[in-house]
Amino acid sequence: MSEPLAPEGLTPSRQVAVTRVSGRESARTIDMAAAEEPLDIRLHGKSFAVIMRTPGDDRALAAGFLLSERVIRSPADLGAVEHCRHPDHAIAHHVVDVFLRGDAAAGVARMLDGRRQMIANSSCGICGRATIEELCADIPTLPVAGPSVDVAVIRELPLSLRSRQSTFARTGGLHGAATFTAEGTLLTSAEDVGRHNAVDKVNGVSLLEETPRAGTPAVLMVSGRVAFEIVQKAWLGGIPIVAAISAPTSLAVALADAAGVTLIGFIREQNFNIYTHPSRIAGLDQKSV
Repeated sequence: MSEPLAPEGLTPSRQVAVTRVSGRESARTIDMAAAEEPLDIRLHGKSFAVIMRTPGDDRALAAGFLLSERVIRSPADLGAVEHCRHPDHAIAHHVVDVFLRGDAAAGVARMLDGRRQMIANSSCGICGRATIEELCADIPTLPVAGPSVDVAVIRELPLSLRSRQSTFARTGGLHGAATFTAEGTLLTSAEDVGRHNAVDKVNGVSLLEETPRAGTPAVLMVSGRVAFEIVQKAWLGGIPIVAAISAPTSLAVALADAAGVTLIGFIREQNFNIYTHPSRIAGLDQKSV
């Protein structure tokens, strides 16, 4: 389900004034900057969390965020996901109200009572979420038996992701995330000032789709580095391979190993590093050094 067009002031990029300096000369001009605005995610009409994000795909972001927080476990837990709108009040566009079903709905009051209000900034991920041991206690490890992705597919992912980063091309200030099939077919992509928000958006699209797209997500590709929360979100989304242009953190490697996630970093043309579960990557000649 597509998002309605955002009103003026809620677009993913904004014009800003800038002074460009070259040597001793300067000139005042206009540039584009990535937008960052708060989003109030509500459960049954009551605020659950306020997060900072780039406007766009807000319903998907809300659904993906609730999956990451383990408020929901599957699309069956989601009832209505409503974007509050008012023609004269732009602030209403910064609210998404989510109504749950079944056991998830029964736990709303308890979750709201125990939830402290927070603003998650762009560097925030799991916001004090549990340790690896606690996560492993109630989330099944992904089966390492499959799927298999050819090394040539991995090498093409950065270019495929970059081709979908239209706002980054205008601003240089957004992170990107995308999911691909084992054959390298793009399934969904998103941009945001927060790398973790972009991942929540692509997870959320899968949760909200009334008609699932052809193909199963095999790889999550992200711009920049991979921290703990990115691996966690892939794990919760059932995505077995995480690939990144830059480096993973040590905790991301440890979680990927425990979760059964194949973690890849530093993809540079023909080169990349596989940190965990390399058996999912096909077409490699094995040798010891």
